[in-house]
Amino acid sequence: MVFLSALGIMGGTFDPVHIGHLLAAEWVRSEFNMDKVVFIPAASPPHKDEGDMTPIEHRYRMVELAIQDNPYFEISPVEKERKGKSYTVDTIAYFRERYPDKDLYFIMGTDSLLSFPTWKKPELLVTLCSFVVVSRPGYVIPASFWEKEGLLPLLQPKLYILEMPGMDISSSEIRERIKQGKSVKYLLPREVEEYIYKHSLYRRSYDV
Repeated sequence: MVFLSALGIMGGTFDPVHIGHLLAAEWVRSEFNMDKVVFIPAASPPHKDEGDMTPIEHRYRMVELAIQDNPYFEISPVEKERKGKSYTVDTIAYFRERYPDKDLYFIMGTDSLLSFPTWKKPELLVTLCSFVVVSRPGYVIPASFWEKEGLLPLLQPKLYILEMPGMDISSSEIRERIKQGKSVKYLLPREVEEYIYKHSLYRRSYDV
């Protein structure tokens, strides 16, 4: 039996979780031979206004529904249960303590990479895990990002760029299509789409 030692960690608001998130997680898991990928819905991300987000109870449940048929996917309530803002460095420190012998890979998109220098304690974060940035084919990270001093010499040796198709899907586009009454079929797992319509998400007040 082969025991793998890599753990993928995928954070985000998942508002809502969609096929692009699932494709990215599975693609990274396969490419890096990970034993599993843990999805972590953010309860209170510091870069977003909570008033503009769907309640965490709904977002958490949608992720549960989306990943239920993949034995390599899990969900963690660590940020849902934590009080205050959801900082990545705190979450990764939690998993580093829990899995001291595993290689941790934080999975993120290009937008998150570009904002990385503004995150809480980025210098500490780069000592706790490696990073996999999933980008659409042909996307070029701006040269100005690589020219920044200080953090990047620490980040670059632990940074992996993985190109994959299907990354043009966005949660904001899905929310807008639902608001306009347009179809979102095949952009979301069927169970998530049904949950959204059952609870009238992205259309009126929430029913938790």
